[in-house]
Order: sequence, then structure tokens, then C-alpha cells
Amino acid sequence: MKLTRCLTALAAAAALSAAFTVSAREYSVSTVLSDAFPWGQAAQKWADLVNERSKGEITLRVYPNAQLVAGDQTKEFSAMRSGLIDMAVGSTINWSPQVPELNLFSLPFLMNDSRDLDAITQGDAGQMAFAAIEKRGIVPLAWAENGFREISNSARPVATPADLSGLKIRVVGSPLFQDTFSALGANPTQMSWADAKPALTTGAVDGQENPISVFDVARVDQVGQKYLTLWHYMADPLIFAVNQRVWKQLPEADRELLRQAAIDAGKWEIELSRSGEAQRLADIRARGVEVVELTAEQHQAFVEATRSVHEKWTPKIGTELVDAARAAIAE
Repeated sequence: MKLTRCLTALAAAAALSAAFTVSAREYSVSTVLSDAFPWGQAAQKWADLVNERSKGEITLRVYPNAQLVAGDQTKEFSAMRSGLIDMAVGSTINWSPQVPELNLFSLPFLMNDSRDLDAITQGDAGQMAFAAIEKRGIVPLAWAENGFREISNSARPVATPADLSGLKIRVVGSPLFQDTFSALGANPTQMSWADAKPALTTGAVDGQENPISVFDVARVDQVGQKYLTLWHYMADPLIFAVNQRVWKQLPEADRELLRQAAIDAGKWEIELSRSGEAQRLADIRARGVEVVELTAEQHQAFVEATRSVHEKWTPKIGTELVDAARAAIAE
């Protein structure tokens, strides 16, 4: 009798353990920046919401600083598609080598402000961009943002295209960035962000382009970046996404939970990013950085100087998608 009760208890314990193993699931989430930045905070907010709403049954473990791809942020999409990464909060810039349609957001001076960006991401063009991602084995769930990218350098204030002539500007590994800065007369130099700060410190490169939040939190002013121009030349939307095989294995209820948590985390992060920008800019000025704000005429000169980039890249991105984005902005 005692032996029977013991075996029954062991069987029950094994069943409970198996049930827990099945119900408690953990997934990896890649992100390029840590939670010191709004980008990293978006990923952590997603993880927190999923843990709370699943009552601990689903854990999203965030791996910042592109550590799952050895720091090479442009390989994140491929790693997620192959299953090495389960999920990510990734940048349209970093994913554009594998999804050419995402170069839409890197077209120089396509958008003037956040209203233009919202018109694209929340309309037909945004749906077309998501469809392009899904076609390549990744399920996109929601938008967030890394902000509009501004330019800084150590040499001189930049208010005209001529001011960029000959300056070595660090850019990410995207041919579109190479073409944009070449059209402006600069010398674009491709390198990862991990390599950028040492290069700025030694003067191997003169400048860089990044959102205000990155300039502020990373203290780019401490590596000789004395001049900052607010030119809003492109935006860097972020996308919450899941490997397609992982997605298909999930029950419908879990899919909905993940999607809604991503939507809510994205809205939260966008508000956080936008509302904090004025204070960040004030702090940057207080640290002695000279900030140039372009007039309408100065801005238009940069638009004219990069028209050739639009002509070259629109067919590569897809004329229908670019037209949809321009129509959304016009409306």
C-alpha cells in the first residue's frame, strides 16, 4: 500500500513538473541598445507586459547590445529568420539589407516630422512594409521608434550641404546611407556603433548621425562632437517581431497576448521618446554643444541635394510603396 501511494505521488509530481515545463516558456528577444535608451526600454516593457498578462507562463528574456549576433546589428534579421533568435525589437535600418522595402524610412528628407512618420506607419504604406517582412519569414507585430536622426561633428557647424564637404561621417552598413552622404559631399565611413565612439575619440571620423536620445545617453559630446544640426533627415522606426516558426507553434490566445503587449509597449515607448526630446536637447545645449536649427530655405537645400538618391532608390524600394508613403504624407 505504501509503495503504491509513493508511486502515485511520484507520478503526480512528474505530471505536475511536465505540465509546468510545457506552460512556462521562455523566448529570446534581441535588441541593439540597452534599457538606458528608449529602444531598450521598449523591449523590456514588452517583456514585462507579457510576463504580467500571461501570469508568468511566458518569459521574454531581453538580450541587449546585439549580443546574440556578436554586435553585428545588421545580422539580427537573418538570425531571427533562421531561428537563432526568437523575437526582436529591431530597426528598419538594420533590417533593410534583408528587406529592401524598409529602406523607405531611410530615404533622405522624405518626412518632415512625427506626423509624417505616423501617417506612413499607420496607413497603407505601413501595412505594405509589414507584408514585406512577413514574406521573408518574420511576423511583425507593432511599431515603436528610435527617433529622427540628426547629425553632429567635431569640425564646424553644418547649415548647408557645402558644410559637409570632406567630413568623414560614421554611417551604418547600408548602401543608401553611403549614397546619401556622398551626394552631400561628405565621406561616409561604415562601422558598427561599438566601433564608432573610439573612432570619434581618436578623430578617425569627424561626425556621426543618430537620434537625440542616443546622442544624449551615449554622451557623444564627450568624444569631440561639439556641433549638432537638427535636420530630421530620416526617421528610424522600430518593429516588434517574432520568428514565423515560433509564431505558428503558439496557441491563438498567446499570439494575441504577444501582439497586444507589443502594440501597448510600442505606444508607451513612442510617447516616452517624443516627450523626453525637448529636455534632452536642453541638457545637450547645457553641456556646451552648439545646436544648429535649419531655416526652411536651408532645409530645402538639403532636399535638393539628395533628389538623386530618391531617383536611384525608389525602384529598389518599390515605386508603389514609395508612392503610398508620399500620398500618406500629402493627406
